[in-house]
Amino acid sequence: MMSFFKGQLANVVEWDEFREDMIFWKWHNNEIKKGSKLIIRPGQDAIFYNQGRIEGIFEKEGDYDVDSDIIPFLSTLKGFKFGFNSGMRVEVLFVNTKEFTVKWGTKSAIHLPAPGLPGGLPIRANGTFNFKVNDYVSLIDKIVGVRNSYLVEDIKIRITAVLDQLLMKWIGREGKDMFNLQMNADEIAAGIKQDLDMQLVDDGMTITRFHIMSFNYPKEIQDMIKKSASHGMIGDVKKYQQVELTDAMASGKMGGEGGSGSGTASEMAGMMMGMNVAKEMMESMRDSGGETSKGQSEPQNQQASSGGQGNIPNFCPNCGTKTSGGNFCSNCGHKLV
Repeated sequence: MMSFFKGQLANVVEWDEFREDMIFWKWHNNEIKKGSKLIIRPGQDAIFYNQGRIEGIFEKEGDYDVDSDIIPFLSTLKGFKFGFNSGMRVEVLFVNTKEFTVKWGTKSAIHLPAPGLPGGLPIRANGTFNFKVNDYVSLIDKIVGVRNSYLVEDIKIRITAVLDQLLMKWIGREGKDMFNLQMNADEIAAGIKQDLDMQLVDDGMTITRFHIMSFNYPKEIQDMIKKSASHGMIGDVKKYQQVELTDAMASGKMGGEGGSGSGTASEMAGMMMGMNVAKEMMESMRDSGGETSKGQSEPQNQQASSGGQGNIPNFCPNCGTKTSGGNFCSNCGHKLV
C-alpha cells in the first residue's frame, strides 16, 4: 500500500542541475504526476515535447501547476486527464536563454603565405565570440535526441576546430597586408562570423558576434614591423640616423669600454643631436633666405666700393674710433673708403 502511494507522489519539474555554462538540460523523469509543479527560473525556457514534437514553450519565470496551468496550453495534450494510476508521459527540456561569451585563441601558429618567407608567416590570434540558442525545433531534432545536456565547452571545441582554416581563408582574401592584419580585423571577423553561423544554424544556435582582439607575430617579425614603420614615418636616412642616435642615448648603448658609461653616452648623444639640429636649422634658413640676402648685399658692397663722403662709416671698423670725415682713420690709419 505504501509503495502504491509512493508511485503517486507529485513531481517538481525544474532544472535542478543548473550551471551557468550549460546550454540546455533535459528533465529525466518522463512521467508527470497529478498535482506536479513546474518551476521556471530567470533566464530559462521550459519546452514540453513528445516524440520530438514540441507541445508547448513556457518562457515566463514562476511556479505553475502542471494540470491546471500547463496542460490546457499544450498543443495536442489539451484533453489529457490524469488517471488514478497513470501520469502524463511527456519530456521537458530547459534551455538557457542568455547569450554566451567564449574566449578563443589559436592553439598553434598559423602559417600564412607571405613573400620572402618560404615557410609562411607564423601568426597567432585571439578574441571572443558570442552565441545563443534561437531555434528550439532544430535543437531538439539534432542534439537533444542524443544528449541529456549540452555545455558551452562543447560549442567551443566545435568552433576552435575550424577556426584555423577560416582565419587562413579570410586573411588570404583581397591581398591583405600580412604585416598589418589588425587594420583588417573587423572585416576578417565579419567573414568568419558568417561561416561559423552556418556551422551552427542546423543545430538551432546562432553566432551573434565574433571579435578578433589581436594578431600576434613572432618577436623577430614584430621587430621588423616596428623598424619598417619607423622608416616609413621618418622618410629619409638623415632623420633615421637621428632616431637611432636618440635610441642610443635612451638605452646607453654608446657607452665607453665594456659597454659601461651610459651617462657619458647620453651626454655625447645629446650633444651630437643638438649639433645636428642646429646645423639643419642653419641650412634650412640659408636655403629659404639665401638668395634674398645675397641680392641685398651686392648693391651695398658696390656702393661701399664706389667711394664718396656718404659712404664713410661713423666708426672705424678696425679700431672702433669715431671717424672725422676723412678717408682714413685718425687713430689707426685704416682706410675707410
